[in-house]
Amino acid sequence: MKVNFFATLRQIVGQKTVEMDLPANVTVREFVEMVVTQYPPMRKELLDENGNLYRHVHVFVNGRDAPFLEHGMDTVIQPNDQLNIFPAVGGG
Repeated sequence: MKVNFFATLRQIVGQKTVEMDLPANVTVREFVEMVVTQYPPMRKELLDENGNLYRHVHVFVNGRDAPFLEHGMDTVIQPNDQLNIFPAVGGG
């Protein structure tokens, strides 16, 4: 499955899009854990001290922010889903 990383997260993975092998029936929560396992510096960018996704980080599944999906972070990812991960973005 292709996963797109944006802004500063691209520097960690080394490119915009990464191909990841996801097992069947993996949830968004499990997917995030797979990302931080494969890219350890990503842990401090995505997860708080309790292992929860920071509120300012966005994991989009088919254009919808995962926490707002019907099953939130426990939503099962389908093989044809599009995944995008955005860090906090600030400006001024």
